Amino acid sequence: MTLHPSVSRRTALTAGAAAASTIALAPAATAAERLTPASGHIPSEQPTIVLVHGAFADGSSWSPVIERLQDRGHKVIAPANPLRGLRHDAAHIAAVLATVEGPVVLAGHSYGGAVITEAAANAPGVKALVYIAAFMPDAGEVLGELSARFPGSQLAPALAQVPSPAPDGTPGLDLYIRTEEFHRVFAQDVPRRTARTLAAVQRPLTATAFGDRVTAAAWHDLPSWVLVSTQDRGIPPELQRFQARRAGSRTVEVRSSHLPLHSAPGSVASLIRAASDAVRH
Repeated sequence: MTLHPSVSRRTALTAGAAAASTIALAPAATAAERLTPASGHIPSEQPTIVLVHGAFADGSSWSPVIERLQDRGHKVIAPANPLRGLRHDAAHIAAVLATVEGPVVLAGHSYGGAVITEAAANAPGVKALVYIAAFMPDAGEVLGELSARFPGSQLAPALAQVPSPAPDGTPGLDLYIRTEEFHRVFAQDVPRRTARTLAAVQRPLTATAFGDRVTAAAWHDLPSWVLVSTQDRGIPPELQRFQARRAGSRTVEVRSSHLPLHSAPGSVASLIRAASDAVRH
């Protein structure tokens, strides 16, 4: 895992935030020691960590990461992302965020990155954004067009289309990853037995989501952390790097498939903890 700290464009990002992000490579115990407040310093309120899953998944996809965060005393919730279209999903997550008291570190995986980008623009409690192998669009962009800018995604040919009514009752299409393609395209470094289970319980994404236009990008105003999966076959690694550079994000690269939540949960949890500690200090 290699760390590439970028220069932030936000004057609001303090020296404490920069220090916290540079230790994302450290083992968990060492990182905790280095982030311990100086004697006599009273830290701010511990933020709640809100984890937003992506397409073809549910909140349980974060389970290996949640266990590690909870073991370190973090407050964590992983709400359901409806996967019914970007505007609908972002509004749903924003409504969940409105019920959380105190500061929030908001993390998104895959399509969930696009959702948190828009949702956080209407959630003043969010103090930091974390993107895990995720879309990180700017206002006005469309996910399908953004993904097509960089080669390498093998997702589209692996999708199955299933007719399904849209929320308003009109005809629609749901997208699933074909079971026989799930391991190869989505999780090639996850044990096959685990991938089979994840494929069996996957939740579909409405096909219209790839054509929805982003209306707001909260990363312009909030500090962000990015984990790039260098072996990703879903979202091209070069797209992930491009997004991180233009946002001025603190960036960690991990040799992982599109599912580092399972193949590299320690690295994911470490990056989220760095963002949480930066918010506290």
